[in-house]
Amino acid sequence: MQATEAFIEKQGGPEVIQWRDVTLGDPGPGQALIRQTAIGLNYIDIYHRDGTYPVELPGGLGLEAAGEILAVGAGVDHLAPGDRVATFGPQRNAYATARIVPAASLFKLPDAISEETAAAALLKAGTVEALVERCAKVEAGWPVLVHAAAGGVGLILVQWLKAIGATVIGTVSTAEKAATATAAGADHIIRYREEDVAARVREITGGNGVPVTFDGIGMTTWQTSLQATARRGLIVSYGNAGGPVTGVNLGVLALHGSQFVTRPTLFDYYRDPAERTAGAARVFEMIGSGAVGITIGQRYPLTDAARAQEDLAAGRTTGSTLLVP
Repeated sequence: MQATEAFIEKQGGPEVIQWRDVTLGDPGPGQALIRQTAIGLNYIDIYHRDGTYPVELPGGLGLEAAGEILAVGAGVDHLAPGDRVATFGPQRNAYATARIVPAASLFKLPDAISEETAAAALLKAGTVEALVERCAKVEAGWPVLVHAAAGGVGLILVQWLKAIGATVIGTVSTAEKAATATAAGADHIIRYREEDVAARVREITGGNGVPVTFDGIGMTTWQTSLQATARRGLIVSYGNAGGPVTGVNLGVLALHGSQFVTRPTLFDYYRDPAERTAGAARVFEMIGSGAVGITIGQRYPLTDAARAQEDLAAGRTTGSTLLVP
């Protein structure tokens, strides 16, 4: 069948994204051919495109997508044509109308989860599941700081944390995003352009700071996270939207109270089949129960991926963003 896909020959600005038509053959052993109906946009796509993360070139872009299986190769017995599925990688090339992928990377969707919801949520919600429940192991009653609380991951973090009984302190840039994060359940909102975030966190927590900070921004919020996190608290630095955290003297962790810091990645928590199955089941449970609602803030035509990435990088998006074939 014919498909349209994005590719890059070099890393750089949005202008390096190119498009081509390809012919897809039959899936090989252990593979599946899927027609994609919704593609999730994530900050990691920008890192792959701009050089923050090295990638093999030339190559595709995008990790997260959902659609329908058209054919399966030999040895694939847990999926069949007609099944609705989603994936968050690690194979790149989600920016495509159709593609062939390893069947082991696909999750079969429950009836209650739409393809758009899966494409908007699977990578982000899987990230949240791993960060909250297996990395930070947040407990009910804890105050927790969430940077960028109105972003794609941020909104899911807010809802997930509230569902397990945490008190959520969220940072946002605008009044509109403050309203969005509040509607998602944030207990306290800090407008970081107008307030001293660390000082406000200390005020909210009676001077103690938070036991866990979720920081998807990176370098521009690193000092704030240090100052807002409690003695022996944990900073979960999971993104680089404000630049990667580099040149860190580990002594600063002692200076701020014997703190811990981790730089987790989703795929280290979804490595073996049992982890993947359990993690996805928990994600679908949280979404299906209504504990976590998925906000699709904007949709772009697939071939407008460059503009979508520019808007995401500039902070002009809210919630999750979809590319639609």
